[in-house]
Order: sequence, then structure tokens, then C-alpha cells
Amino acid sequence: MLSRDPLLLLSATRLAALIRARAVTSAEVVEAHIRHIERVNPTLNAMVANRFDAARAEARAADALLDRGDAAAAPPFLGVPCSIKESFAVAGMPNSAGLVARAGVRATEDAVTVARMRAAGFIPLGVTNVSELCMWMESNNRLYGRTNNPYDPARTAGGSSGGEAAVVGAGGAPVGLGSDIGGSIRMPAFFNGVFGHKPTGGLVPTSGQFPLPGERGLRYMTAGPIARRAEDLMPVLRVLAGPDARDPACAPLPLGDPASVDLGGLTVLSVEHDGVRRVSDDLLAAQRRAEEALAARGATVRKARVELLARALDIWTAMLGVAGGVTFRALLGDGRPISLPRELARWSLRRSAHTLPAIGLTLLEDVGRHFPSRTARALELGEALRAELVARIGERGVMLYPSYPRPAPRHYAPLLPPFQWTYTAVLNVMEMPATQVPLGLNADGLPLGVQVAAIHGNDHVTIAVAQHLERSFGGWVPPSLSWCRR
Repeated sequence: MLSRDPLLLLSATRLAALIRARAVTSAEVVEAHIRHIERVNPTLNAMVANRFDAARAEARAADALLDRGDAAAAPPFLGVPCSIKESFAVAGMPNSAGLVARAGVRATEDAVTVARMRAAGFIPLGVTNVSELCMWMESNNRLYGRTNNPYDPARTAGGSSGGEAAVVGAGGAPVGLGSDIGGSIRMPAFFNGVFGHKPTGGLVPTSGQFPLPGERGLRYMTAGPIARRAEDLMPVLRVLAGPDARDPACAPLPLGDPASVDLGGLTVLSVEHDGVRRVSDDLLAAQRRAEEALAARGATVRKARVELLARALDIWTAMLGVAGGVTFRALLGDGRPISLPRELARWSLRRSAHTLPAIGLTLLEDVGRHFPSRTARALELGEALRAELVARIGERGVMLYPSYPRPAPRHYAPLLPPFQWTYTAVLNVMEMPATQVPLGLNADGLPLGVQVAAIHGNDHVTIAVAQHLERSFGGWVPPSLSWCRR
């Protein structure tokens, strides 16, 4: 179905060039993506509110600007459609983060990252589904329902940027805006077969998102691009990056150029598992193929184990727990902390406004309060892990690490066991940049992939590796969409 319209296969960078050259109009590009979303979204439930009419008008305005001969003054992505995670404020659009109590909330202005994307010429098509309060790895909530995977609707699209990754993975947008505090860009990007980049902590401002962690946690949570083609990652990151007065954790940080990275001089630390949670054979084989592709370019590949990764759950929970801000329990209650026993009873009677994972995650907050010595020890381990990773990866290195222990699981399966998302979450509290890279499909037609991580500020290095692996393995493989009958 995607092959019928080549516009649905191109990167945002390529679409922008075609629009600027007048080889295609913005109106044609935007309409092609709108038609496709209308075709696939009834099954995917990925885009939960659209602004199609406004997008069409903005596309016509972009074309009119070029018709006047103003191409030289046009922004870099003029007339290119995109999608936005619903937890970002988009003026006039819902901004509930999947919380029933916020069902009537609409944004009055754009989040800073949304405003920057608009200023770069992007045209938002709508906002996409999330997990409840963006704190679970399946995009499902009582307000919008559950998002499904375009490769197999019986499987998860991931979370919390699951709607975003499902739209991009299905071909509905070349680029999307997601956020990540525990893998919420990288896991959905992996499950949906596309690229996702979690920037260095503090590189991209969080202003205008809901919910937000306390000030210390603003460096753990960051916004970044989800894209069907790797060439879009750095240009979009340049659009998003830079300080904002409303985000005290965001600081100036120079961005390097992926084209300047010498892959032949790269050291690749390949870590195949965390020592606790087993990784599937097909993902291990894919990671080893990635090693071979980098070695063929002259990179030095070293297999490694990092023992402290076995404590990833404790480290992430402790470091986020001391970040301050409103507790998750209070956010669920829209300002008044929920009672866990009462809410579980309501849930068992199907009367709760909350999902079971959201209710259960309140227990993680209790760990620090009831076991302060364990939290203190976990904080020490977190600092030790950060120092070890920085030393072992180095200025001219990357780490390959699974994005999740297995390809996209069936709905609800992530609850048993519930903590496999620590493969991505631990890198948030390390504040390290990480790029999820698709590596083809397995025998069941599900996306394979791997994370590429680097030391702080080396976003361009992980993106350079992603670009090489895309050339080696083809990157995004459009889903067959055999389930789509329209």
C-alpha cells in the first residue's frame, strides 16, 4: 500500500528539497499523508486528534510563498508534514497526557520544541497517543484507548511515544516529535521499525510538555525526533536544540557533524545484555550483524559486559525519585494523591479512570521512602555506572546495546515481567545520547533494532553510526499493512 505513493517513503529532508524545487507541492505532500493516516488510523488508533484542515491551509500558504519566488528566505523544512506527541502543547489541540481528569484541557500556545518545528517550516498534522501520564511502555489510557503496531495490530506500539512511532512507522508522517524519560522515544521507534534519537541530557528544552519531572529530572527527560530515515535526525535535532528560559536544565551545547565522524577510527563497545534479562536470539544476531558492518569500515569492536547494568532498575528508580517535583501518585489524582488500595479496588470493578500499569507504578515511588539506605546505595551505583560508561566508551566510541529484550510483544505481555524497559531507561539517568536504529525484520515480520549510545555531547557520533547502519541494512522496512482494507 505504501509503494503506491512514493511520497510516503521519503525523508523530510528529501520532501523539503522537492517542495523547494517545485517538483511537488506542499499541498500534495500533506494531502498524501492525510489520506494515508485516514486509511490506517482506524486500526492503529495512533493519531488521537487531527488538525487536517489547518494543515491543508498551511500547506497552501507554503506553496504561495514559493510561488512568489521567496525560496531563498524559506525555512529548511517548509511545507513538510509532521506529527506531535499529545503531551506536547500544540495550540488549540488536546494536551491531556492521557489523563481522564485533563480530558478538556487544550493548549493555548505551542511548546517551545513545537514552535521551533513550526518555525523550521514543519506542518503538524495532529497529536498522537501516549501511555497514561507518559509513564508506561504501552500507549494505552482510559481517554483515548490503545494504540496498535502497524506490523501486527495484535502487538504493542510501545510507549509513551507509541502513537508517534506508529504513525511514522506506518508511513503517516516522515518525522515526529517524541519525549523520553525511560525509553519513550527509543522503545516505540524500535517496535515500529523506525529511527529514534534521545539527545544528550539538557540539550533540548522540555518547556511546554505535561507532565514534567522536578528540576533535577529535566536532564533525564528530553525531547527528540522519531524518523523513518536517518538523514533527518541531525537536521531536526538542530531545530530542537538550544536553551529556553523556562527550562533551567537546558544549556548551550555545540552539535557536531555526523559527516565528520571517521568510522574507521571508532571503538565499538558491544554489550549484548544486562546480565539479568535475557535477549532474544534474533536481536542478538542483528546486533552482531551491526558489529560486523562497523568492523568492515575499520571500527574496532570489543565485546563487553558491564556488571552495573544489572542494577539498572534500582539506579533509574533512585535517580528519578530524588529529582523532585510532583509525585506520580499526585499526578494520577490530578493534584490529590490517589489511594493505592482504593484505586486497585476500583480497577478490579472496572470503575477506575486509570490503567493498571499506572496504578502499579506508584509502588516504585514508595521504594525510596521506605528504603532510604537502598536508595542511597543505588545513587552511588548510578554515579559509578556513569563514570564507567564514559571511560569505556570514550570520546571516539559508541556502545551497542539492545533497545528491548525482544521484538514488539503482544498487548499486555510487557506486564510479565514488567521491568524490561530498563534497557533504555538506564541511559536517561546517565544523560547519554542514544539512537535506536532499525535492522530489518525477523522471521515473524517484526522489526529488529539496536541502540547506539555515546558519551555526553556526542549525538553526532551515534547518528553517524545510524546512517551507516541504514546504508548497510536498509533502515526502515515499510509494513505490508495487510490488515488495512480501505
